[in-house]
Amino acid sequence: MGIVSALAIYFIIWWTTLFVVLPIGNQSQHEAGERALGTADSAPVNARMGFKVLLTTILATAAFAVFYLVTQVWGLGPDDLPHVIPGT
Repeated sequence: MGIVSALAIYFIIWWTTLFVVLPIGNQSQHEAGERALGTADSAPVNARMGFKVLLTTILATAAFAVFYLVTQVWGLGPDDLPHVIPGT
């Protein structure tokens, strides 16, 4: 795997992990009973994006390390999975 491929795969893993991490710990303005003028009731009170970006980076790095270990060090790929034919 080249550096460009590794960066592309890491970016995809990071972006997917971000969408998993974003809802963690959110409280909407409606739930908190606070309402900032000009915002929707569903807008978060305190998004804590710095924490979420850091958590996303840590989790994505761990997931990429597992991916790299399995594919590059152990040499496993999709062709190594057993082929199951339904109905046999």
